[in-house]
Amino acid sequence: MTFSLEIPVLTDSETLNEVIDCLIENISIETQGAFEPKTLFEILVKAASCEDSIENTSKTLKNIPSGNDIRYHLDKINNFEELEAQINQALKSRIPIGLKKSCLKIAIDLNLIPYYGKPTPEELPYIYRSQAKSGTCSFYAYATLYVINKNKRVTLAVRGVRSFDTSVAIITYLLASLDVLHIKVKKLYLDRGFFSVPVIRWLQALNIPLIIPAVKTGKKAGIKQFLKGRKSYKTTYTLTRSKDNFVTFDLWIICKYKKGKRGKKGVEYFAYVVYKVKTSLDYIHEDYRKRFGIESSYRLKNLCRIRTTNKKPVLRLLFVGISFILVNIWVNLLWLKISLPRRGGRLIYRQLFGLKQMLAFLCQAVERKYQVIEGVYLPSG
Repeated sequence: MTFSLEIPVLTDSETLNEVIDCLIENISIETQGAFEPKTLFEILVKAASCEDSIENTSKTLKNIPSGNDIRYHLDKINNFEELEAQINQALKSRIPIGLKKSCLKIAIDLNLIPYYGKPTPEELPYIYRSQAKSGTCSFYAYATLYVINKNKRVTLAVRGVRSFDTSVAIITYLLASLDVLHIKVKKLYLDRGFFSVPVIRWLQALNIPLIIPAVKTGKKAGIKQFLKGRKSYKTTYTLTRSKDNFVTFDLWIICKYKKGKRGKKGVEYFAYVVYKVKTSLDYIHEDYRKRFGIESSYRLKNLCRIRTTNKKPVLRLLFVGISFILVNIWVNLLWLKISLPRRGGRLIYRQLFGLKQMLAFLCQAVERKYQVIEGVYLPSG
């Protein structure tokens, strides 16, 4: 295979234009005077591409407004629900061809960003309490809906978790976002944090095929009673919350031999809640491991998330939303530009255009437009 060295299929300017067009089309930010929304989004993209703060970005570029001016316009964003809807619209606007009107494997999970300090009344409704991590039990939480599809792994929806949100409410909100794209759920993968009576019963009522790891609780009457033997098997189990609040489901117990991995031997047990999933007992564990693609999306998102000490929930949502949008655009550009159609599936040249390469493109395109400060001078007098 040979490549043309004369005409590039994608340039840094085209990449920047694609990102800015997506943001301007879907996210509205009020500006005034000579400060246009395009300029603001270019500054945000520059900060995101370098994992930098707005303040430091304003100090590295010549022909842009000051950090105070940028913050003044960002502070105008106050409607959390409206911004959330706009971000989800932007995420759906840049997805590879072929995802719409499909039956797809879907994963839902929570991404937690540590919160430190005492929440203000404005912040408190958006603080999510969970197990201690990074020295805190308080977090800004973002639930995401992620497509598990070869070369088309994108995030279709983000939900900024409110303190009053239940697991059922989060799942319902995210699944509803599929209706616009006419996407059906072929298989739903959930984290063990969603293992509960309301979630399992609700998804059974919706008739959605699902896999959830069961929390290994109890000794004589809980899940642990099934963790025995040397062969994988299927059984049924009734999870009880109270006398009139329970759910019965298929429980698959998987036995895996450690074979000296990490210096351990013996049998390791995995328990899964399985509903209407067409797969074998031997493959269910490997099948569920596909869910960890959503964890990869969080790592990619962190490569292009604007750094800030500002605790304003809506501003945090904007920065997280932009990072997910950038990842979606990268996947879409790979599909549209850095690939060749062929029999048996499109050939993607991912090694030619990794996410870091795209971020480098964005950074240098913005720097070329606004120029980089090359010296520091003391104030006169």
